Formats: sequence, C-alpha cells, structure tokens
Amino acid sequence: MFVRILLVLMVLAAVIGALAYIKYSQIQSEIAMFSQPMPAPTVTAVTVAMTAWEPTLEAVGTLQAIQGVEVNNEVAGQVTAITFESGAMVKKGDILVRLADEVDRADLEGLQAAERLARIKVDRNRSLLKDRAVAQGDFDEISAQLDQARAQVKAKQATIEKKTIRAPFDGQLGIRRIDLGQFLAEGSSIVPLQTLDPIYVDYALPERHLGLLRVGQQVQVRVSAHPDRTFDGVIRVISPGIDQGTRNVRIRAGLNNPDLALRPGGFARVATLLPREDAVITIPREAVAFNTYGDAVFVIREEDGKTLVERRQVRTGAVRGEEIAVLEGLAAGERIVLSGQVKLGNAQEVRIVDARNDTPAVGTSEPETKPETESEREAERLPEDTGT
Repeated sequence: MFVRILLVLMVLAAVIGALAYIKYSQIQSEIAMFSQPMPAPTVTAVTVAMTAWEPTLEAVGTLQAIQGVEVNNEVAGQVTAITFESGAMVKKGDILVRLADEVDRADLEGLQAAERLARIKVDRNRSLLKDRAVAQGDFDEISAQLDQARAQVKAKQATIEKKTIRAPFDGQLGIRRIDLGQFLAEGSSIVPLQTLDPIYVDYALPERHLGLLRVGQQVQVRVSAHPDRTFDGVIRVISPGIDQGTRNVRIRAGLNNPDLALRPGGFARVATLLPREDAVITIPREAVAFNTYGDAVFVIREEDGKTLVERRQVRTGAVRGEEIAVLEGLAAGERIVLSGQVKLGNAQEVRIVDARNDTPAVGTSEPETKPETESEREAERLPEDTGT
C-alpha cells in the first residue's frame, strides 16, 4: 500500500515538474520578446519651402439676388389671360397676367362722356363771362366740375392699367401660383421674379479684419453645386457698423453670373484675397498638430546615423486651401513629419517612407532585402550547407 502511494506521488511530482518547466519556458520567451527594442515607427516627410503667398480670409455666406420680388396684383379681379411660362426669362414691362376689366372700361366711357360735357359747359360759360352774362362764382364751379371729371377719368384709366400686370424688371420667373379663371384678391402672389446676373454674396468677417477690407477687393466663391469651379467677384459694400452680438462686420460682394450657375439662397464659401506676399514659409495643414497650448510640428534631424524627430512649437498664420503659413519656428529647407505624428515622441527614432507607395524614402535606412525566388534562397544557403 505504501509503495503504491509513493508511486502515485512520484508520478504527480513528475507531471507538476513538467508543467512548471513548460510555464517557465513560456515566461522566459515572453521576457525575451518584450526586451527586444521596438521597431522605429514609419512616417512621411515634407520639406519646408519658401513660396509666393496670396493670403485669404475664409468665411461662409449666402447668395442673394440683386432684385427679387413676389409679383402680385394691386387690384382684385378674375384672371382672363396668363402670358408667361414658369421659369421664363422676361424683360421689364413684359405683360404677365391680364385681369377682367370690361366693367371698368364701361365706367371709363361714362366718365369720359361726363368730362366732355363739363368741357362744353366751361367753353360756353367762358364766352358768357366775357359779356358778364354769368357770374364769376358760377364759372369757377363749372371749371371745378371739369377738373373733377378729368381726375375721375385718370383714376379709372389707372385702375384698368393695374389689371394688366407687367414684369417690374428684367429677370427669371419662378413657378406660377395662379390658374386661368381664378379670382385674385388684392396682393395675391402670382409668380416670383429674380434677377440672377449679376448676383450678390453676403458674408461676415470678425471685426479684427476690418482694416484689411476695402470696396473693390477681390473675392473667390465656391458652391457645393459646382465643387470644381471658382467664381470671381469684388466687394461692393462693407457695412458701416459692427454687429454687437457677434462682433462681425457684414460684407456684400458682387459676382457675374452669365450662365446662371449661382442661385439665390445657396450656401457659399467665400475667400477674400489679401495683398500678395512673395516670401512666406508654407507647409501642409496636415503636418501641424493643433492644440490649446500652441501649434507644433515634428522636425526631422540626423544624429549618429539615426533619423530622429524633435517636437517644435510654431506660430501659424493664414490658411489657403490645404496650405498654412508659418510665421515663426521653421526655416526653409528643414524637413518635417507630414503624417504619423500621433505615435511620436520627442527625440524618437523614425523610419521615413514615401507617402505614395509606403516605401522608404531616399536617404533613409532600408530594411535588409531577402531573396525573392526559391533558387535565390537556395543559393544563399549553399555556402553554409557545404561548410565553406
């Protein structure tokens, strides 16, 4: 019995020892693996350049028609004719709608007859007044009746004229809102009318830029409907006051719009062009790490055969597209990290790769190449196998 127990204990001890040895080997392998130095992170680089720079002030705005109204009627009436098509281009004075005016024209004939009778009375009494056959007061009363008859004729003619509704200015019509035979009360909406060429864009800039703005200054406008086009314009009006709520100054620029690509109410990105500067350091915006403590870039330097990066604070300026001006902190010719800044620290070694194909850039250490074919690998092993 004792021998059996001893054998069982010996077997258990052997199993436990084997498991302990295996675990110990695993721990040693992991320690060896983590003790190896981490490979240098890969980044892309760009060279700082001195370029000609045309800074801009970026803003968002809204396109506005130079003239835009909702055409309506001044007097009530029934629609007897619609002489336009929705979306048509019209000229000032073109007839759009006619309202029923038969009753008004009949009234006009009666008023014109009363005017003629009053004129006859005045002519007759003027000759009698010379012979003192009529009193001056009676003649004055008859003359006033003639003036009143003329005024009534003109008023009725104006009412008839208002029943022919015309375009108040050149422009493009919208979608009509009336139908033939419909009775229109005074002020009913008939059709929108807007002048599209030229067109305005209204936007705002912070008050600190007011000293850089002037009437006639060039602007460039982009819209979502035409992302590949840039529309040129000039500042027409700078608001004399500053909005107390936003501390912004309102600006209106004018743009030519011959192909009607820009439409009122559209969203626009506006770039106000500032005077050109011929020697400005610019870098891609992607290379700058923006934060509340200041902007920074990683400058690349060579030290003891290694490629290291150094975090450096910079002062940035105006932005133009994907480029940003650097006012302080960099010199032309220096190389900086373009992408991969998140994983970097100060004085860290890096490996620079070409951003286009992710291969090491010129001047950087390349990894050891390995034979690509089986024959090359066999040739590489051959000296070792033959013992030479």
